[in-house]
Amino acid sequence: MTRFSWLFATLALVLSPAWAEDYKTLEWDDLIPLEEQLNPPLPPAVDHDDEFAIPSQPVGKVISALDGQQVRLPGFVVPLEGDSKEVTTFFLVPYFGACIHVPPPPTNQIVYVNYPKGAKVDDLWDAVWVTGTLRTVAASHDIAQASYSLEGASVEPYDL
Repeated sequence: MTRFSWLFATLALVLSPAWAEDYKTLEWDDLIPLEEQLNPPLPPAVDHDDEFAIPSQPVGKVISALDGQQVRLPGFVVPLEGDSKEVTTFFLVPYFGACIHVPPPPTNQIVYVNYPKGAKVDDLWDAVWVTGTLRTVAASHDIAQASYSLEGASVEPYDL
């Protein structure tokens, strides 16, 4: 190894943590307060006599300590704004079909993502990793409400 390459490798190792964002990887249960995990709310009542009745969306509490944290969260995209090639705002949900089927998940299991760069979503069946700044700011749309919002820094295909 030459002196220059050794110096470059050493500098890269020393400086790389300063260049990289530290994102905390979350699971969906991490968005639910412990008391709610131990005593989950009852599911919404379903009116089987009225085929057009839509059950209400369960409202979940947030964990205020997550506000402002840099996070990485896996999930599925439910497009809200964008075009056929890119989506700029979307709900991130824990399982495929959430928000499309009735009722949607609790509000603390839906994250409203703003991603102005536009994410290429080739197939909505595919899971993604979303990184960015998580906020305990609610967002509402015709199809559901979210208790968390995320300013997206990146959207990448899901891999372990």
